[in-house]
Order: sequence, then C-alpha cells, then structure tokens
Amino acid sequence: MTFQNTLSAAGTATAVAVMLAGAALPASAFDGWHLENASAIAGPGSAWDYVSLDAARGHLFIGRRGSGLQVYDIASRKAIAVIGTTAAESSNGAAIMDDLDLGISYNENGTITPFKLSTLEAAPSIKLGDELDSAHYDPATRRLVVNMAAGKDGTELLVLEAPSLKTLGTIKITSKKPEHAQADGKGNLFLAARDENAVYRIDTKDMKVTARWPTPGCVQTNGLALDAANRRIFLGCRGSATAKPTFAVMDADSGAVLYSAEIGGGNDDVVFDAELKRVFLANGVNSVMNVFEQVDANTYRPLEALGTQAGVRTMAMDAKSKKIYAVTAEGSADYSKKITTSVSPYYANTFFPDRFFVLTYSRN
Repeated sequence: MTFQNTLSAAGTATAVAVMLAGAALPASAFDGWHLENASAIAGPGSAWDYVSLDAARGHLFIGRRGSGLQVYDIASRKAIAVIGTTAAESSNGAAIMDDLDLGISYNENGTITPFKLSTLEAAPSIKLGDELDSAHYDPATRRLVVNMAAGKDGTELLVLEAPSLKTLGTIKITSKKPEHAQADGKGNLFLAARDENAVYRIDTKDMKVTARWPTPGCVQTNGLALDAANRRIFLGCRGSATAKPTFAVMDADSGAVLYSAEIGGGNDDVVFDAELKRVFLANGVNSVMNVFEQVDANTYRPLEALGTQAGVRTMAMDAKSKKIYAVTAEGSADYSKKITTSVSPYYANTFFPDRFFVLTYSRN
C-alpha cells in the first residue's frame, strides 16, 4: 500500500480554520484537578517507566525495572506484590488483556512474563530477544505487538498471538524510537515515532504498515492516546531547542494535523476520557499536567495546567472513578555524576530510598 506521507492543502486550511475558531471560544469552567493522595512505596526510587491499570480489580501495575513489576492496590494504597521474577528481568511495565484474564510484564532483558490478572500468579518468562521496550495489545485481533530494541536500520515489532503468546511474525519500521501506541478496535494500531516526528498506522492482522504520517509542528512525537469513536489521535510532542513542546490532534483516517497548542516540557504520556471530553498530558520536566477540553471532534481548548512534581510523566486513569494515577520519586541532579542533559540540565540522577510515590489526582 502507498504510504500517506504528506498533508493536503485542504487539510492544512482546515487545521488553520479550526485553530482560529478555537481561539475565539469562551473559557470553560475550571475542573480543579488536584493531588488527592501521595503514598510512598518502600525500595529504591530510581528507574521506573510505564504504569497501567486493571480497573476491575483495582490494581495499578508499575514497571520499576530493578524492583520488578509492582502491583499497587488502589483501595488500600499499598504495594501488595511483585510479579514473578520481573525484579531480576527488569520490568518496564505491563500490557493488560482483561478480556483474556491475562497480563504480561515486558522486561528490559528481552523477556515477557505472563500472569493472571485475577490471581497475579506468574508463568515462566518467555525470551523474545536481547532487549525490548514495551508492548501493546489489540483486542480486535487478539494480538500483542512488542517493541524490540532498535537496530542500526530501525526497529522490529514482534507480533504475538494471545493468549498463547506464540510468535506470528515481525513488522519492520525505520524508527529507532517507537513509543506509545493504541489500537482503534478495528485492527489498526497507531504508534508514535519520536525520532521521525511521525505516526505509524499498523494493520495487526496482516502485520504491515499501512501509513506513515508526518506530524508537522509536533517535534519528538512521544505520547499517544486515541478517541476511536471520533477517529482522532492525541499526541504529546516533546519539542526541541527550536520547537516548543505541543499537544497535537491528528485525523486517524487521513493523518492531517487539525490542532496544536503549547504544553509543558518532557511529555511521556497522554490520556483521553471520552465521557468527560478531557485530554490529559503528563510532562515530567516542567512538572505540569496540561488538561484540554474536547469541544467537538475538531475543536479543542486548554482548560488548566496542574503543577505536579518532577518526574511525573506516565499515568493511568480509572474511567469510572475519574481518578488519575501517576508515579515519581524524590531525586536530585548530582553534578559529580553523568546527567542526561538531552532531557534537562537538571535531570535527576540520584534518588533516595523509600521516596518512591504513587500519586492520585482527582477533580473538585
């Protein structure tokens, strides 16, 4: 299939019109999102990545790498388990397949660890390669797409059948930094490519890329969420030295960028709540969570910007309670050690024991 790599003049004109229309809208009511609770979890504070929520059982899964895939009970506000051998395998997070009573921890050492959501009982880990980053589930095709470690010419996405976890094939993409992804319920997986400023559309049944769309004005495309009903993709873009970090809205059928607005720096996650018509973007460098209102499929406006804490960058939302769960740790930039200045000149490289927190946000 021919990739759709350019925006039409009509699409660009539409985007300009939508942005101008949005600028004239009156302000909406203030939701008042705020920190409801901060609960400390024992152990080292450093090296965490993705969080995911099994809302039916009230379990938040936290990829704490050297500490493993930790299970946090949102009712008791306590860590209650570590999944299998994921501490030794260094968990990055979990993919939740609630229709199959199945979860998998995706681990830095190239393994995945299957476990039952109902009992948290883990099966032996399965070796897929030398290293991997994350995994994304498509319930429409019951397939799991795993981001393996990038090579010199791009990344192999490994496609597994669920629940057997048998390898069905691979999909090769040129991006070396594939990030967040979400399925649309129709057999398509949309994947953000941070290094290419692009979004891939992937057919999970035929295991092939069907489109690769550029994200003009959206630099370092990283976070991604989906409004499947209205066919809209929400992007968190980290920006660069010459481009501000932005929130962008893309048409999921044409790839046209319809709206963009400035956000805080260091975006690593986007969440959309269809009932509230709210888009949330967690930005760990500037310690802010931007909240946008979806007026309609083509119209958006900034609603508020909640001050959070440094490192609050990944999150999960309970669609029923409307609570948002995020994690961070108390840290400091020790100038005697290497600092990842590409992220921030003050990016923490030292963390304090027992100062890792699960943060619960809610609205007034």
